[in-house]
Amino acid sequence: MTTKINVLQVIPKLGYGGAETGCYDIAHFLSENECGSFLVTSGGALLKFIKKDKVKLFRLPVHSKNPLLIIFNTLVLVIYIILFKINIVHARSRAPAWSCYFASLITKRVFVTTFHGTYNFKSNFKKFYNSIMLRAKLTIAGSNFIFSHINENYGEYLSKDKKLRVIFRGINIDYFNSKNISVLKQEKLKKEWDLYSNKFTILLPGRLTYWKGQEKFIEALNILIEDYDTSNFQAIILGSDQGRKVYSKKLINLVQRYNLNKKVKFINHCNEMPLAYSLADVVISASIEPEAFGRVSVEAQAMGKPIIASNIGGSKETIINKKTGFLYKYDDPRELAKSLNTVIQLSPDELKSMGNEGRKNITKKFDVETMCQSNLKEYKRLIKN
Repeated sequence: MTTKINVLQVIPKLGYGGAETGCYDIAHFLSENECGSFLVTSGGALLKFIKKDKVKLFRLPVHSKNPLLIIFNTLVLVIYIILFKINIVHARSRAPAWSCYFASLITKRVFVTTFHGTYNFKSNFKKFYNSIMLRAKLTIAGSNFIFSHINENYGEYLSKDKKLRVIFRGINIDYFNSKNISVLKQEKLKKEWDLYSNKFTILLPGRLTYWKGQEKFIEALNILIEDYDTSNFQAIILGSDQGRKVYSKKLINLVQRYNLNKKVKFINHCNEMPLAYSLADVVISASIEPEAFGRVSVEAQAMGKPIIASNIGGSKETIINKKTGFLYKYDDPRELAKSLNTVIQLSPDELKSMGNEGRKNITKKFDVETMCQSNLKEYKRLIKN
């Protein structure tokens, strides 16, 4: 008789980030593959989309780093684990991982983590705090870049009885599909954003924070005009400042200084990202620090859009340089401007061909179904052993 696999995923908040959407996708995939699917989180925008008949949802303050709340969460998780006969406890962030670790020890269940970011440290205490992600029976790295980061910085926490495995993050290629875009919705969004159909449209998605490279992007647009005499474009910086008012004001001032007011539009949010991508001729990922995976690069390619991205982090693994997009030297607005000019000079057929290659690339390697299947396969191995 085969034991049913019951998986409890724990994540601080269920928002629209890569870690959160991956957690959401796996939760529903498990329920559709005869597994028990349980999810613990403190809240988040994605909660309203959880199918309650398929995924059992619990609310706990697992976003908190308060030691007393970590202890409280541990005790409640122990109850959940015993009550619902959980086999696998999968933590997706450091604070809840400590609660999951102790709860797994107490109940003798299998502890799994996903290492979603670089988790840098400046002290031994911070490194110790981060090391919880390596105290699992299985640690999943979302890219080869993260795999290397773990080996280079946390090697002392790896051992033969613990497994470190790369499972690339995946996206829903049916959702991110240009064929499913409504022309009426496109026209409506164009009007809302005040976009011109006869101008080359450049899209930079991502929350407004310095390491996402919005400053370098604005500088590159100025260089594009001054050095290449290319001006028939419109640029969209799409993302919330999430309270970083000083930084957002700095970006606005930079746009004004370069006299780009009529070319650059700041859009706070878009409910349908595939729709936003569909309006772009090219998509930019200008991060000046390594992306753990680089979701923008993958989503853009899935939508059949050429992508220009900095040559660090996960984007190096998801983009085929000069075939599905272009990689440029990070933190260098002149290189970004050069790549932008190259793409703008491409014919419509060349742009379409590059977009088609991007779609093929993502369908082959980064489909969410592949990610979910790989996770389930690892769960089964852990239970069997």
